[in-house]
Amino acid sequence: MAQMKVADVRGKSPDELKEMLVDLRKEQFNLRFQRATGQLEAVGRIREVRRTIARVKTVMSERDRVSVKDQRASGATAK
Repeated sequence: MAQMKVADVRGKSPDELKEMLVDLRKEQFNLRFQRATGQLEAVGRIREVRRTIARVKTVMSERDRVSVKDQRASGATAK
C-alpha cells in the first residue's frame, strides 16, 4: 500500500475508514514484529503506516466534531 494523501482519506466513507484503520494497525503490528525478529527490510514502511494511521484518525475526529457541532446547532433551533 502506497502512502495515502489526505484527499484520498477524506474521500472514504466512515466504514471504509474504520476498516482501513484496522488493516493499518495489523500491518503496523506485523512490521514491529518483523523489526524485532530482524526480518524487516522496508524500514521506512513503519513511518508511512504510522503517519497514515494519524491521517485516518485525524479525518475521523474532524468528522466527529462536525457532526457534534451540527447536532448542537439543530438542537438549539428545535427548542
